[in-house]
Amino acid sequence: MPLFSSMADSLRTVTQLHREVIEHYKQQPISQRIVRGLIQASLAVTASSAAYGLGLLLHTQNAFWAALTAISVTQQSYADTRSSSHDQWVGALLGGAAALLGSYIGGEHYYVYAITLVVGIVASWAMNIGSAGKITGTTVATVLLVPHSGSFWSVALIRLLEVAIGVVCALLATRALNLIQDRMLGRPE
Repeated sequence: MPLFSSMADSLRTVTQLHREVIEHYKQQPISQRIVRGLIQASLAVTASSAAYGLGLLLHTQNAFWAALTAISVTQQSYADTRSSSHDQWVGALLGGAAALLGSYIGGEHYYVYAITLVVGIVASWAMNIGSAGKITGTTVATVLLVPHSGSFWSVALIRLLEVAIGVVCALLATRALNLIQDRMLGRPE
């Protein structure tokens, strides 16, 4: 079957590239790995602290969701952080919409969560944004399974606000680090 053979070829290629990247990082001296870890840790602390503080300042229900979002999307380059942020935002929007629709149609039952989870992830893949599928599923679980007070509408909207805060803080922290690196090391070719 052509569809499955092309999927298998693509999967093999991606798996091989992933192995080569991992091998590249393993071959770096420990000092370089530690420096990379320190850079990533400082980005995570900066972005998540800013997101948490802004979430508290705006009185979101659970500012820690903003901090978690900032940590999850922060990468060492601005372009990678932007790509990760896009997936996070689209996945949160799609997952929030799916959770709202599921809760509206089926109420607060586990089977509604399970069906909504499947529908949300499949919808991500069908819309050619499979990379956001995991976030879609996480958002469905957050909205439908995490205990909350108030309506699903308010929970979903506040979660989206918290995601937006985390994304913006991660983008700003990464952009600042990249500007500092460009000034200190010169702009990469």
